Amino acid sequence: MIAFVSGPVAALAPDTAVIEVGGVGMAVLCTPNTISTLRIGQHAKLATSLVVREESLTLYGFADDDERQVFELLQTASGVGPRLAQAMLAVHDPDALRRAVSTGDEKALTAVPGIGKKGAQRLLLELKDRLGDPVGPGGPARSGASAAGSWREQLLAALVGLGYAAREAEEAMETVAPQAEAVTADGGTPQVGQLLRAALQSLNRAR
Repeated sequence: MIAFVSGPVAALAPDTAVIEVGGVGMAVLCTPNTISTLRIGQHAKLATSLVVREESLTLYGFADDDERQVFELLQTASGVGPRLAQAMLAVHDPDALRRAVSTGDEKALTAVPGIGKKGAQRLLLELKDRLGDPVGPGGPARSGASAAGSWREQLLAALVGLGYAAREAEEAMETVAPQAEAVTADGGTPQVGQLLRAALQSLNRAR
């Protein structure tokens, strides 16, 4: 198992970071939150989880060991694969997920794309004794208004990390703002990954 990768960041994409390790570029799938903390040319160390399939080997990367552990624990629930586990961590940090499960917060789980009401109820039952209690300071799960308030910062950091100038990033951010605000108005949580893809499309059209 590859426990972590460490080295300079060679390339960044909306959901992938390429880390140079011993002259080899390791493609690591990451959440937008993790991508937004990376900068091309700077050193990075990511905790990783290797998912082995008959047709592929996929490396998932995380900010720390706690996030990786939660990623792997989430997959012990029926119907949760690596993509859905990563989506859950893109919306909620590890402690927010622990808090949501320990308090039976169904709404927090349905904020994750791909999880409906019945799926959330099943996950709450299956994960209750697996994730454990929150380990950090208390507070509400990161969903709804709190997540909506941070999407701009995360999206701007992700675009700048991909090499765009601050002005370009801010203009692209404004093009997707109505999309994010509409989701918030409906009581949902803006998904930074989706907004990042839309912002990149607008930047490509402008060039």
